[in-house]
Amino acid sequence: MKRILFVCHGNICRSPMAEFIFKRLVRRAGLEEQFEVASAATSNEEVGNPVYPMAKRTLAEHGIGCPGKTSRQITASDYRQYDMIVGMDQANLTNLSHFFGGDPDGKLSLLLSHVDPSDEERHGRDVADPWYTRKFNIAYDDITAGCTALFEKLTIES
Repeated sequence: MKRILFVCHGNICRSPMAEFIFKRLVRRAGLEEQFEVASAATSNEEVGNPVYPMAKRTLAEHGIGCPGKTSRQITASDYRQYDMIVGMDQANLTNLSHFFGGDPDGKLSLLLSHVDPSDEERHGRDVADPWYTRKFNIAYDDITAGCTALFEKLTIES
């Protein structure tokens, strides 16, 4: 079983979008038994709050639901529980590294670092936070590209 945790600042926009986009990829491939997918926040600002309405609406426009999802903050045990912890931006990775006391097992990665380097527009850059940009469709497209690339990489490795 591959365990993946997607992380952003508040766990109400980008990381839940990544969680449910990735879950759809897994479900469509019939690989639910092979993956555990979740999301969390680096901060405690939104703990207990549902997915932000614009993020939820953007997912729904693409036929993806996120029923019952509420924000939670990362915990120390997340580093042990998950095989991969995927941040949406460099600030997330910095916060995760501080929180976990480093990354001794090499579990931390940036979502768009998984996109093929030939995609020069996306490869290795941050997923802009739509909470601030208000560009939820762009965030959706970037997250989908990152999740698709990561999913393909993980299923090829199997």
